[in-house]
Amino acid sequence: MPFTFKQFHIDDEQCGMAVSTDAVILGAWAQLTQSSHILDIGAGSGLLSLMAAQRSLEHTQITAVELDSAAANACKHNVEQSPWANKVQVYQGSIQGFLQQKSLIPVSLFDHIICNPPYFEQGTQAKNSARADARHTNTLSFAELQHAISQLLAPHGHASLILPQQSLASFIQQLKGHTLFVAKHLEIISAEGKSPNRSILVLKHATDTTEKTQYLQMAIRNKQGGYSDTMIDLCRPFYLKL
Repeated sequence: MPFTFKQFHIDDEQCGMAVSTDAVILGAWAQLTQSSHILDIGAGSGLLSLMAAQRSLEHTQITAVELDSAAANACKHNVEQSPWANKVQVYQGSIQGFLQQKSLIPVSLFDHIICNPPYFEQGTQAKNSARADARHTNTLSFAELQHAISQLLAPHGHASLILPQQSLASFIQQLKGHTLFVAKHLEIISAEGKSPNRSILVLKHATDTTEKTQYLQMAIRNKQGGYSDTMIDLCRPFYLKL
């Protein structure tokens, strides 16, 4: 379903995954406002790329990588219709292919990588192949994603990803093979008093063995059923009714 934000519009009818609260929280919370080169892995409709464009510096350049051709076309359309067509470039293809083409010299690395990845390694898959690929690790395993991040992330850069709780243990365990470290772990709960069901992980290169993960938590809704103050503050620049 098409979705209109305060400064841009998303047409996601050709995409495997529609605009979601998960993606909006990730795009609003990721600490990328001072980044000059941002990479969006699995850009889909371009939501995260456009949120990053709205929040980042005027000179920031954003690369949106999307495997599915229909979704990549939707992403290009949404970018072209936005105020930031000059800030976002869309690459249609896999992140594995993008990595192979990239000449890995210091100026080509990204100081922030943002990703709402396919995150179910097992379980029933949707009959729609595009939706199945968007939700399951059919075309992008955790190991492949982590390898791409480790190769494309600048030495002092950060990568922000959102995952469901049932995928966290596997994802974090596999980080050890790619010299990546969880610098921040934001637990997301649907409503105050409930258990977390999503987490945003902020990754960085593991250089300091004494550094510890910073744990945070936020609730989407308060006990009365309305948006929490944190959610309102995060999403006010984007949601029309906030």
